Amino acid sequence: MAWIKTVSFEEADEKLKDIMMKTRMTYPQEYAAPAPKASSINESIVDSHTLIPDALYHAFATFSALMSPELPLERRQHEMIATMVSVTNDCHY
Repeated sequence: MAWIKTVSFEEADEKLKDIMMKTRMTYPQEYAAPAPKASSINESIVDSHTLIPDALYHAFATFSALMSPELPLERRQHEMIATMVSVTNDCHY
């Protein structure tokens, strides 16, 4: 995994804070609770996008649309697909 600079919510300027909040608001309700941490290291795929706020918004707004509860797949199916993609790509996310 690459070690890159990220911007915390506390350090963010107003534009980034606004985008982070808008992005979180687009998530389906069932994804509101954070996943349990696998380690004590704070690793977040969202945080890795904080240096490019517009990319953060568009990438995760797309993710939110794909996870919509109105679509035919259930959360468990999304998780299964994500797991297989991660395994295939040798990625721990």
